Amino acid sequence: DSTKASQFTGFLRDGLQKIKTRGERKPFKIGVPFIWCSNNLVAAALTQSRLYTRITGDTAFEEMEASLRDWLFGCNPWGTSMLIGYPKYNDTPSDPHSAFTALHNIPIDGGLVDGPVYNTIYSKLIGIKLYSPDEYAPYQSDYVVYHDDYGDYSTNEPTMDGTASLSFYFASLQNDGGQIVNPHISTSHSAVIRGDSTQPELSLVFTGHEFADGGETILKVLKKHDVKASFFLTGDFYRNPDYSALIKALKADGHYLGAHSDKHLLYADWEKRDSTLLTKTALHQDIKDNYKAMAEFGISHYDAPFFLPPYEWYNEEIAAWTSQLGLKLINFTPGTKSHADWTIPSMNEKYTDSDAIFKSIIDYDNANKKSGLNGFILLSHIGTHPERTDKFYNK
Repeated sequence: DSTKASQFTGFLRDGLQKIKTRGERKPFKIGVPFIWCSNNLVAAALTQSRLYTRITGDTAFEEMEASLRDWLFGCNPWGTSMLIGYPKYNDTPSDPHSAFTALHNIPIDGGLVDGPVYNTIYSKLIGIKLYSPDEYAPYQSDYVVYHDDYGDYSTNEPTMDGTASLSFYFASLQNDGGQIVNPHISTSHSAVIRGDSTQPELSLVFTGHEFADGGETILKVLKKHDVKASFFLTGDFYRNPDYSALIKALKADGHYLGAHSDKHLLYADWEKRDSTLLTKTALHQDIKDNYKAMAEFGISHYDAPFFLPPYEWYNEEIAAWTSQLGLKLINFTPGTKSHADWTIPSMNEKYTDSDAIFKSIIDYDNANKKSGLNGFILLSHIGTHPERTDKFYNK
């Protein structure tokens, strides 16, 4: 009945308010006590906040909920996720207090570990022994501690009840998120490779690194037909003084100017795609250097949130590392040969002339009557090697 319903939501509100008040003066806004299984309390608070908001429509605790959620995913003094193996390619518990992993190397990805405890609790525990050097030693404090070590059964043991509780919370987020995702947008290896296939529009994309011989022609044609395109250029391209006037003209005409890496490095192995060829630090530096060059033209990552990888080649790890910089990875839509306009005659059978490229685009459109080129990311190059005299941009 309504009386009991009001009483129930009142209990939820009172409890959540106490957690919120307790955390207001703390840097991470975490109001749960750091007793054993503190992450269970975080999961419980998340669940109750989600339930309260769903029932009442009151959003008073959404900021607190975000802080609690972020705490589990690395917004904490140790900069680590509290879920084993999740998110992938990030700092997550790798040495949990679990016989499955310690004795049999069985993965238990998705498991929520107990979480940090007060130092006053940890210091009095019996039988605690770290088996490896503490990688988080600089971030431990007299207040709370956390160790990613098999020997610490107080903070790094997977908790079944906390994991089960958290699965409900994540499922509710997934349910809401599933209502937002456009099913007509295609992705591959976590990169967007095609826009909405139900909409009769496509994206013209040009990449550039070493050459820009087609720049003036492309700029003129786009202006003539009042079409906007996207140009993903390397740091070397942006820094080349010979291309400065072209870049300024493209920007003045309202075209999108984005990043294509700084030095046009190969990020992933051609044969073993899941083998990444550089470290996360090196990747981030390469991308940051690209944006540093773009900044000289007044372009920030807020203006250019999409990143198109060099060689149009990447993997899941590259996509994850890119997202950590607040960028979204994109790539061309497969199905045509537009991206082969860089090939040169000396490549023999790999060379693709402009007629063949154009035919592949028309053939794809004709063969796919329902969606055609809808949502296509049609990629070609702003310039090519001098050996290629059959320039596709003149087609």
